[in-house]
Amino acid sequence: MAKKHEPFVIGDVSVAAGTQLSVKLPAAKLYNDTPMDLHVEVFHGTKPGPTLLVCAAIHGDELNGIEICRRLLGRVNAKTLTGTLLVVPIVNVFGFIQQSRYLPDRRDLNRCFPGSAKGALASRLAHLFSSMLVKRATHIVDLHTGAIHRENLPQIRCDTDDETMLAMANAFGAPVVMSSKAREGSMRGYANSLDIPCILYEAGEALRFSDMSIKSGLNGVINVMRCIGMLKGKVKATTSVNASRSYWVRSEADGLVNIKLKLGERVSKGQVLANIVNPLGGEPCPLLAPSDGIIIGNSNIPVTNEGEALFHIAQFSGDEIEIINDNLDDFMQEYA
Repeated sequence: MAKKHEPFVIGDVSVAAGTQLSVKLPAAKLYNDTPMDLHVEVFHGTKPGPTLLVCAAIHGDELNGIEICRRLLGRVNAKTLTGTLLVVPIVNVFGFIQQSRYLPDRRDLNRCFPGSAKGALASRLAHLFSSMLVKRATHIVDLHTGAIHRENLPQIRCDTDDETMLAMANAFGAPVVMSSKAREGSMRGYANSLDIPCILYEAGEALRFSDMSIKSGLNGVINVMRCIGMLKGKVKATTSVNASRSYWVRSEADGLVNIKLKLGERVSKGQVLANIVNPLGGEPCPLLAPSDGIIIGNSNIPVTNEGEALFHIAQFSGDEIEIINDNLDDFMQEYA
C-alpha cells in the first residue's frame, strides 16, 4: 500500500497533497501601514519526494526570473507532481516596488543571509526567507540577471565539485556552466552551508525582459524537476562545459564604445572587441581580447571611462572551446 503523503505546512497554512495554494508570509509594513507579504506558491504533490524552491528577484530589479516563475505556475499540476514545489517570484518585494536592486536602506539582500529576526530590514527579510523556505528545501534554483546596463549570456553558476549541483546544472541546459564558490552572506552560500544543493541562473539584464533568457530559464527549471524525479519526462542530453576561469576586460581610454563583437561570440587572443573613440574625432583606441574565450557578459552603455568593465570573457581549456561553440550554436537555434 502506497504511503500517504502528509500535508505540507508553511506558517499557519496546511497544504493538502495534490493541491496548489497561494501562501502569504508577512514580511514588514510600509510607512503608511500597508502590509508587505512574501508570496509563496505551493504545489504539494500526491507522492513524497524532493522539495524544490524556485525563487527570483532577490535583487529587486532583476525581472526575467519573475516572468520565469509566472510561466512555471501554468506548467505544473500538483496532482501529477512528486514532491513539493515552492515558487517565490519576488523575494525582495521592497526593491521590486522601487525598481531597485537594493532594499530601502541600500543593503544588498543577497549579502545578508541567513539574517536575524532582530536585525535591520534586510537581515529580517533574509531571516524570514531562510527559516520559512530555504531550510525546508532539498534543492534550490535561484534566478538572477546581470546588473543594470550589463547583460549576461544564459549561464549556470554553482560549485561543480558537488555531484548533485553539477547534475542539476547539466540538466538545466544553459550553454555555459561557471564553476564558482558562493559568496559569504548570499542565499546560495547559506543553502550550501546546510548541504542543500543550489544552482544560480544568470541571464539577461536588470529592468529588461529577454525572451531568450526567459524561455531557456523556464525549460531549465522544468528539466531540473525531471532530473530530481519531480516530473515525468526525459531531460534533453547536453554536454555542459565548465569555464576554467573568467575575467572582465576594462576600457583603456575614455570615450564612445563602438562594439565589434556581441554577447555569446567566440573571441581569439588579440582580436578587437571594441574601438574606443573620442566624440570629437581622432584615432580610435582598440580594445583587444587578452585570450581566447567566449563573451558571457557585456556592458550595454556605449560610453566609457578608462578602467570601466566592458566585456566578461570565459576561458575554456583544450577542445572544450569547440564543445561550447557547438552548445551555443544549438542554444541560439532553439531560443534566439
